[in-house]
Amino acid sequence: MSQEYSYHKPVLLSESIEGLDIKPEGTYVDVTFGGGGHSREILRHLGSSGRLFAFDQDADAISNTIDDERFTLIQQNFKYVKRYLKFYGITQVDGVLADFGVSSHQFDVPERGFSTRFEGKLDMRMNQQDSQSAQDVLNNYDETALTHIFSLYGELKNAKAMARAIVTARKERPIHTGAELQAIVSPFLPKMKELKTLAQLYQAIRIEVNQEMEALEVFLLQLPDIVREGGRISLISYHSLEDRLVKRFIRDGQLEGAPEKDFYGNISVPFKKVGGMITPSEDEIKENSRARSAKLRIGVRI
Repeated sequence: MSQEYSYHKPVLLSESIEGLDIKPEGTYVDVTFGGGGHSREILRHLGSSGRLFAFDQDADAISNTIDDERFTLIQQNFKYVKRYLKFYGITQVDGVLADFGVSSHQFDVPERGFSTRFEGKLDMRMNQQDSQSAQDVLNNYDETALTHIFSLYGELKNAKAMARAIVTARKERPIHTGAELQAIVSPFLPKMKELKTLAQLYQAIRIEVNQEMEALEVFLLQLPDIVREGGRISLISYHSLEDRLVKRFIRDGQLEGAPEKDFYGNISVPFKKVGGMITPSEDEIKENSRARSAKLRIGVRI
C-alpha cells in the first residue's frame, strides 16, 4: 500500500473515478473525503482551472487535507452539500463522488468504538461533536426501538432477543464497552457466524448513532439541483439499505413511490444510469477485505 493511502485505502478507485468522466477544467465534489484517496485521484485528472470540494464531518480526516490551490475541504456532513457549495459561490458541479463506507482509520482506532476487534468504549460517532454515542443508544432506547434498529439496519433475525437481553442487562449496570455488549449478546450469536453477526449488530448501532440513512436521503435529493446537465454521480454503498436507495434514486429520481411523469405520461427522471452495478475484483478483495460488500452505481444528469 502506498504511503498516501495509508489512512484509507480507496475502494473501487479507478472504477469510481472513471465513472465521473472528469473534465480537466470542471468542478467536482468528493463528499466523503476520509483519507483523501479518491480526492487525490480526482485532482490528478483536473487541469489548472479545475476545482475540487471535499466534505467530511470527522475531525480526524481534516489532518489529511491536500495542499493544492484547486482543493477546498469542508468539515461538514454531506447532507449540507448544497448549502456549503452555495457559500463558496458554486451552484452546479460536473460530478459528485461518494464512498459511504466507514474509513479504515475509524475502524482501526480502538477508542472510536467502531470495530468488534478492539476493546474500548462504545462511541461510533463519525462527528465527535455529536451528542449521541453508541452508549446512549444502548442504554436509553427501549426494547421496541432497539429491535427495530437491529432488524432494519443490521438485518438480524434474532433482533428482538438481543434487544431484550440488552434492556435486561442494563438494569444491573449501564453498558459502556464492546466487551460488555458482546458478553450480553453472545448467547444469540450463531455458531460459525459469530463475527459476522456481531459486525451486523455494530453496523446497526452505528447507522442509528450517525443517522446515516436520513443523511443519505437528504443528500441524494439535492443531487438534481447541484449536478449540471451531462454531469456524473459515482456512488459507492456497502449494505443493502444504502444500495437500494441509490439504485431507486438513479432509476426513479426519488426514494419511494413511482417516478414522476410529464404532461404526456413520459417518465421524467433527473439521472440516467451508466452501465450496471460495479463490484470489486477478486484481486481487490484479496488486498482489501473491506471492499467485499462495495457496490458502485453511476448516473449521468439528463
